[in-house]
Amino acid sequence: MPFVSIKMLEGRTKEQKKNLIESITKSVAESLNIDKEAVWVVVEDFPKDEWGLGGELASEKIKAKR
Repeated sequence: MPFVSIKMLEGRTKEQKKNLIESITKSVAESLNIDKEAVWVVVEDFPKDEWGLGGELASEKIKAKR
């Protein structure tokens, strides 16, 4: 049974996560020719202060680009 782990910065809506999980599940099931019920997907949201991008906190780097 495939297990897909997605790590991303916080800020997506419940609807966006639902769409992502549906898309990933469909793609994995079709690619492996298995039932979609066999596919597990976990989405982990992380605060922007806990990730770094290019040597900076994601919260500072993303804020600076706006």
